[in-house]
Amino acid sequence: MTSARSQSFVLGLIGVSLFLAAWEVIGTYRLAGLTWPPLSTVLAFLSTPARLPLFGRAAAASFTSVAIGYVCGGVGGLVLALASHLIAPVRPGLDRLVAVIHAIPSIALAPLLIVLASADATPPIISGLGVGYIFYVAATSGLATAGASHRDLFAVLGASRLSTALRLDLPSALPAIASAMKLSVPIAFIGAIIGEWFGASRGLGLLIVSAMQNFQIPLLWSAVLITAVASLSMFALFSLFERLVQERMR
Repeated sequence: MTSARSQSFVLGLIGVSLFLAAWEVIGTYRLAGLTWPPLSTVLAFLSTPARLPLFGRAAAASFTSVAIGYVCGGVGGLVLALASHLIAPVRPGLDRLVAVIHAIPSIALAPLLIVLASADATPPIISGLGVGYIFYVAATSGLATAGASHRDLFAVLGASRLSTALRLDLPSALPAIASAMKLSVPIAFIGAIIGEWFGASRGLGLLIVSAMQNFQIPLLWSAVLITAVASLSMFALFSLFERLVQERMR
């Protein structure tokens, strides 16, 4: 097991190194044109002391939207999943409602949310909708994984449906919920960034739009790099958590 993990880590490290090297080569020799700067240029631009406050404020705003959307979406998805599990007649309706909301493109929802809520509230809402869908799908399937023998035991002991759901079904769904926590990370970041494109007062998404409109290529890639590093770091952290949960539930 340890050998397999070490091999996976080494292969991942090699893959990242090759990607970064390719980024530098493509940018240095302008193989993709002027819009693809070398990685060294982006890092130099990003580390300029005068620009650090700008990136700090933008990152703080975006990460706050991501955190709010992630927590609210995750809790909302779990609550809806439990409701559909406990109240069988409402499950078809909830399934269709969640599917319909998820099928609407975020770019189409954003203008409506700006009118109904506000520009600054739109990023966490879009982020939360995406996260909620992932949690709902994972939790509804995970809640049904408990074995029939365990259900029979709870029935013999006279456990109520709610008690069975909380003490048997929910613990059985932990591996699926842990997977949802991991898979929701990039969705949360994408939703927040897209939401910031539509008039947020600050954020990495606003920097990306401004850089595109003014052809500020180093600024554009710097904002994208910050977002990617943060998303990948959180994804790796929750991947570790998912692995720990799966090992514990074996």
